[in-house]
Amino acid sequence: MTKRVSAKYKIDRRLGENLWGRPKSPINKREYGPGQHGQRRRGKITDYGTQLKAKQKLKGYYASIGERQFKAIYHEAARLKGDTSEHMVGLLECRLDAIIYRAKFVPTVYSARQFVNHGHIRVNGKRVNIPSYRCKIGDMIEVKESSRQLPMVIDAAQSGERNVPDYIEVDHNKHTAKFVRVPAFSEIPYAAHMEPHLVVEFYSR
Repeated sequence: MTKRVSAKYKIDRRLGENLWGRPKSPINKREYGPGQHGQRRRGKITDYGTQLKAKQKLKGYYASIGERQFKAIYHEAARLKGDTSEHMVGLLECRLDAIIYRAKFVPTVYSARQFVNHGHIRVNGKRVNIPSYRCKIGDMIEVKESSRQLPMVIDAAQSGERNVPDYIEVDHNKHTAKFVRVPAFSEIPYAAHMEPHLVVEFYSR
């Protein structure tokens, strides 16, 4: 287990929110931050601090994407016509690991990254082991046949923690998912309040 995976719930305590809406989140029991100074009153947050927190929340939600990769997504979104924040979350939702998570093939975004890395996923019949692989509209994603009986896969499909969004068509009997369309921000089922426009402000300073 990597350090990033084992420490994923520390993000919740640091930001003071249950990012993924999971019952295991420590914020459900301890709403204050981690460490010996976690219960101290925090001073007034600046505009920069608000923007930074928004960026950390969005990055953390997608399994703590690296800063270089996350910033590259922003720059790509900024080059597109229209609302940069809408384009940014749309690009994030096109990631293969995000679609695997949304389709309920795995329980968490971190397990989605690992699942793809280990070669359990095929896109349009071809094995893909890159979590950041960008899916296109109409792409068919499936769990490799030999991986379909893994306890993690079975438990995730049966979990009532979250629902599959409308922009992904899923057949859990066949373990397939179709990426129907790039979603608008309002369609994305974030468990915590996200503010991608503040992320855009952070990078466009």
